Order: sequence, then structure tokens, then C-alpha cells
Amino acid sequence: MAIWRIALKEILSSVRNRQTFLFMLALPIILMLILGAGLSNAFSSKHSIGEVRLLYQATFSDNDMSAYWDSFTKAIGKEGVEVVPIRPGMDWRQEVSSGRYTAYATIDKDGIAFFGSSKNTVESGILQGMLVAFADRYALGTAAFQVSPGVGTNILKHAAESKDFIQETTLAADRKPGSIDYYAVSMTTMIALFSIISANYLFGAERARKTAIRLMAAPISKGEILVGKMIGNVFINTLCVLVVVLFSKFVYHAYWGNHFWLVLLALLTEVLLAVSLGLGIGFLLTKQEGSYMVVMIFLQCASFFGGAYFPIENTEGILTLLTNLSPLRWINTALLELIYMDNIVAVWKVIGLNLGIAAVFLVLTVISIRRREAF
Repeated sequence: MAIWRIALKEILSSVRNRQTFLFMLALPIILMLILGAGLSNAFSSKHSIGEVRLLYQATFSDNDMSAYWDSFTKAIGKEGVEVVPIRPGMDWRQEVSSGRYTAYATIDKDGIAFFGSSKNTVESGILQGMLVAFADRYALGTAAFQVSPGVGTNILKHAAESKDFIQETTLAADRKPGSIDYYAVSMTTMIALFSIISANYLFGAERARKTAIRLMAAPISKGEILVGKMIGNVFINTLCVLVVVLFSKFVYHAYWGNHFWLVLLALLTEVLLAVSLGLGIGFLLTKQEGSYMVVMIFLQCASFFGGAYFPIENTEGILTLLTNLSPLRWINTALLELIYMDNIVAVWKVIGLNLGIAAVFLVLTVISIRRREAF
């Protein structure tokens, strides 16, 4: 009963402290909106291309080749590619370099010569790929015609069609996190780690208010006081995390995947980790100012190297070591894999890691409390 009374007292004290309570809610929600809106282009997988225009000169050795080319130009014309024959007096180098045309090609009995633009490299690459596919199909049909006229004729008949010629399969997921999706995860995990601040003050505040001696004089064991305070602190911080998750889900429409309850469980273990770290640092460093400084430095470094403000990828050397030491890096990576790749194993590993580290710091806290006469 005493444990629950202490827990309730911690919850009510946290709710009455409106500034801190609103800070835990307002900070991630505002940062989510600002960073998500400001860096939306950095997470976009859609890229628009400009107008694609092909200038060409053709010298066909037979009517079949001409017919196949006409069929090909009509097919790519339906995809938005404009194919224009060169007119007398036109300088194709000037036309391509000025940007009026994307590329220039010559078609004759020896094959296709392609000249792309250095300004419009993406559009030029698209045209080159189309011409290569057409040339490969035509060369295949010509070679097959020498062996079997029927097979060769069928291939050449469809030389302009490329939809079924090459089938592409990708291992990348169809859905990728947008800016709001990414910052919904990173800001939520960051505010969960911020639980370390309030946990660091759990007993420091008692010492500052001179109420630690009264707690020791009360007919309650040190263990009951520790457990009650921890339960209250974990509850209020988990509540803040839950509000942030629900706000991002229903207001910002962030995507949290198909394993929502497992996501919440992972966030709960992160809160436990943060609370245990805060308690451990608070007891290992006797001076409140010193422990607070250590906590703030740890938070800023963990947030930065953990990818809270922007994704950190392709790291090398010391940067790789620093990112791997950040709890936010573990939880963010695991949650993104769970949400977008259904990798449940990765989340369970992080849950186990969080609980293991939390247990270590709780043991250190208990040992430190037993050696002291007062909190």
C-alpha cells in the first residue's frame, strides 16, 4: 500500500508541475512539425524529370527497319518522349548543348550512335536506356532470323515493345518513411530518453527540499520508497510518450506500422532504461549539479548521434562507434525495421538490451542506497 501511495504522490507532483509536463508534450510535437515540414524534400523518393526530346537522323537500309523504328517512336511517344527528325541546316550540337533537345541519335545499318546532354543527365540516361533496349531487341531478332525466320520475324515484329522485354525486381520496401514518419519515431524516442532528467531529480529534489530525512524516518523501507518513486516516474513519462505517439498518429497521420502494441512495448522499455540511468547517475554522483551536467551532455550526444535531428547513415571510424553507443540509435533502427520491414526480431533484441542495461543500473542504485544512511 505504501508503494502505491508514493507512486500516486509522484504522479500528482509531476502533473502539478505544468511547465515540465507541457515541455515533455510540446517539445516533440513542435519539433516533429518543424523538422517534418522543413526537411520533407530530403525524405522524398519521388523525383520529377523535365521534358524529354530526342533529335535523330535515320538512314534505313530496308523498309522493315523503318517500320520498326516508327513503331518504336510511337510507343515512347505515348510515354511523353518527343522524337523529332533533324531538319536541313540544324546543328545538332548546338541544339543539344542549348538544352532544346535532350539528346541526338543517328540510326543506320551500322547501329545507333547516341549523343547525350551533360546538362540533363537523368533525361539523357532515360533515352539511352530506351534506345539500348530497342537495339538489343532488334539485334536479337536479326540473329534469330538467320536460324529460324519464323522466330526472328516474331521478335522483330515486337521490337518496339519493351514492357515485357526486361522484368525488374527490387528488394527495397514499397513504403519508406517520409519526413513526418521519421520524425514521429525519432522525436518520440528522444522524449522517452528525456525521462532520465526527471529520474535524476527523484531523490535530488528530496535532498534539496530537506525532506530526505523525513522519508528515512517514516516507517517505510528504502526499497518501498525506491519502487514507489520509480513506478510513479515511469507511469508519467510513459503517459507523455503515449500522448505524443497518438498525436502523431491521428493528427500528423504518421505511419506506425502493423505492430503498434510491440512499438509501445519497446518505448516502455526505453522509458525504463532512461529512468534507471537517471537514478544510477544521481546516486553515483553525489553532487546534484554534477549529475545534472552529465545527464544533459549524455542526452545531447545521444540525440545527435542517434539520429534524432537528422538521419545518420554510411558512417565510418569513430563516428560509427559513437552512433552505435547511442540508445536512440538502437531503438530508432529497430522501430523503423519493425514498421517498414516487419522485422520483429530486431525489436525484441533491443527490448532485451534496454531491460538488461536498466537492470544493471538498478542494481548499482540499490547498492548505493544501502551504503548510505540517507537518500
